[in-house]
Amino acid sequence: MSTLKTRKSRVLLTGILAAACVLPTAELALATTTTSTFAVSIQLVASCTINSAGALNFGSSVGILSANIDQTSLINITCTSGTPFNIGLDAGTATGATVTTRKMTSGGNTVSYALYSDAGRTTNWGNTVGTDTVSVTSGNSNGTATNYTVYGRVPPQTTPPIGTYSDTITVTVTY
Repeated sequence: MSTLKTRKSRVLLTGILAAACVLPTAELALATTTTSTFAVSIQLVASCTINSAGALNFGSSVGILSANIDQTSLINITCTSGTPFNIGLDAGTATGATVTTRKMTSGGNTVSYALYSDAGRTTNWGNTVGTDTVSVTSGNSNGTATNYTVYGRVPPQTTPPIGTYSDTITVTVTY
């Protein structure tokens, strides 16, 4: 009888194990799902950043101002793609300076100079939008950092006393 009891126990155990293996499958067959959606958005607005404005140095060993002294510097700007903008340069900090005749100073002495937006130094670079700024259209604004060259010139003039002459120009981006 003990063999019969052992056999029945084995059959019962095998049946329980088989049922246990089928149960998870039965549960999966009864599982259901549900879905939903959500919106994702961003609103980009016009924006510009002046990344850098390089110094314009006309030199350190200049003697008599009897000929043009030409130098350049770079302004690096990034604007949102498709944003039209204007780059303006003010008259500087010297008393009596204008955007057409800027002045570097040393004490009460000055050296006149000009800033241009073209290599031929014929187009004055000022700060009145629509008149003398550098205009960038929306088609040319691609969202990447772009360099704009400032063409500087110290024209011939009466040479003032020796010294270090300087000025500070403010760059304004209007968009």
